[in-house]
Amino acid sequence: MQAVVNWGILGAAKFAREHMAPAIHAAKGARLAALATSAEEKAQGFKEFCPDLKVHLSYEDLLADPSIDAVYIPLPNHLHVEWVKKAVAVGKHVLCEKPIAMKAEEIDELIALRDASGLLVAEAYMIVHHPQWQRARELVQTGAIGDLLHVDGFFSYDNRADTSNIRNRPETGGGAIPDIGVYTYGSARFVTGEEPVSATAQIMRENGVDVVSHAQAQFPSFTYAATVSMRMFPRQEMTFHGTEGIVRLTAPFNANVYSQAEIVVDQPGMAKRIERFPGVNHYMLQVENFGRSVREGADYPCPLEFSRGTQAMIDMIFAAE
Repeated sequence: MQAVVNWGILGAAKFAREHMAPAIHAAKGARLAALATSAEEKAQGFKEFCPDLKVHLSYEDLLADPSIDAVYIPLPNHLHVEWVKKAVAVGKHVLCEKPIAMKAEEIDELIALRDASGLLVAEAYMIVHHPQWQRARELVQTGAIGDLLHVDGFFSYDNRADTSNIRNRPETGGGAIPDIGVYTYGSARFVTGEEPVSATAQIMRENGVDVVSHAQAQFPSFTYAATVSMRMFPRQEMTFHGTEGIVRLTAPFNANVYSQAEIVVDQPGMAKRIERFPGVNHYMLQVENFGRSVREGADYPCPLEFSRGTQAMIDMIFAAE
């Protein structure tokens, strides 16, 4: 059995430098081995915590490196499918930032490539690796709040001043829904195991990208509503409302950055119960779960089929505008 997964990163993205690269470096059974970037100086921030990091000056050179087992792809959204395919073609396992594709049917191609190659290909959807979300799913699916009737979510930040940000540019697959709608939509699917049957949406755009959206959906057994925005004061919350109680996550998506991860459980005749998850790094857990799947064949918590379902919901909401 392979002892350690050697990782390479395609691109010196700020998010990779601040979150995923340190997580790979710290994860059990993982080794951050290489970075591909257009200029050596862009690697400096990575070398501060990983001084022996090998730097390739092109993505192709990193993919050709025989010492690399898996690649993490934090490139702009419109490049994801292209570079996932290139990595699989040379025999690398792939963890690609969300959204892994811009349309659900593109993920069908990736599923076929994964199955034909025998490699692990997955979307970097870190929240399902966090114990707060596994606990929320357990509470809802075991009937702790009775019959689930409604789910609502909110995720916002304000980046209007950063006009060059890829999230504000249509040509790079920008927009609030691709960036953070994946969390409000996908988390409801993860907890309930259900898929939406219809949707309506009100979407405000600037410069060709969605910046504020209000989505409503009907699932087989509950209603759903969510707001996501890149033009509002930061806020995040997910609530699952049943006949006999409420489960509320107060830092559902950026645990330890927005706030400490907590689940508030409110049931009739009982004091509110708060379950806390201090210090859990869901990025590191994601890397460790990925490694177990590569080394041992363990089931991966977020297969491409799940990611396809979230993208299908995104497609449905855009079509309902």
